[in-house]
Amino acid sequence: MYNFYSETILILISAIWSRSPTNMAQGLSFTHPTRSRKIGTARKWAPTERTGLRMTLTAESLSQEYNLTPDLAAMTSAFASIDDDKVRYKQLMFLANRLPAMEPALMVSENKVQGCLSTVYVDATPSTGDDGRTLIAFSGDSDGVLTKGLVALLVRGLSGNTASDIEKVVPDFIKAAGIAQTLTPGRNNGFLNMLALMKQKAHEAENGGKVVALEDDLSDTSANPIHNAILTVLSVLQPTSMNLTESSHDHAGSKELDGENRFNLVIVADCFGGLSANQRQELIYTLLGDLMTKISSLDIIAKSPSEV
Repeated sequence: MYNFYSETILILISAIWSRSPTNMAQGLSFTHPTRSRKIGTARKWAPTERTGLRMTLTAESLSQEYNLTPDLAAMTSAFASIDDDKVRYKQLMFLANRLPAMEPALMVSENKVQGCLSTVYVDATPSTGDDGRTLIAFSGDSDGVLTKGLVALLVRGLSGNTASDIEKVVPDFIKAAGIAQTLTPGRNNGFLNMLALMKQKAHEAENGGKVVALEDDLSDTSANPIHNAILTVLSVLQPTSMNLTESSHDHAGSKELDGENRFNLVIVADCFGGLSANQRQELIYTLLGDLMTKISSLDIIAKSPSEV
């Protein structure tokens, strides 16, 4: 049966992928992936009594609230309008199938996203725009279909923008899109790690490959990518305070000599209430996942706000 609702979502997302010059508000024209006929401008994205469609979250409002790029705002708005999780999954798989192949040579350890249930790689390439600004183009891939759809969402939504614009994107847009609620905690965590690594790589690409510290993670030790990665992963706990310091210099043989990463973590979060000390540590270790293989030691003090 013809489903105008589902097809409208495909129209919005496909228009973004093809960068159609047609303004979405004025109607779209593209070849439906499963139909040969053209869908002209007669069908416009607008509230109607017949279909009951309503763009409850406009691209403009999402862009302002979450500092989204134009493409990411449009796709977030399209996903937010879906009221069926199965349809939302199908759209992610649709995006996954449209994701350009990543060069095998780019699938290396420095491009691997840590803490994901599936294997994920992302890379960034700079180019100069017509106005002289440095624009970032992303590529990515994953061995999981749903995760690949999330990669595709970010690759399409962030490419063609400056590192500064990419850095401003608020991760919570994934909740506004209605996607976070249907993902497992592991996949949600993986998504946050993807976005964090893409922000980092955007800055590195803009600075000729030089590792830079992101604004949110500035500290004496933020030049260490493992340090930044730990802070990014643990941010999902929504801590009221978090302090991570390196203790490598306290041991015989500094980090520069032995390549070890030793950290002291003091974190305060509501989620620790009612958990024992061991359970709190286990929660943190589980979230860090593969990152723990790169950490020699991690001393943890985890408290709830009432214990501070």
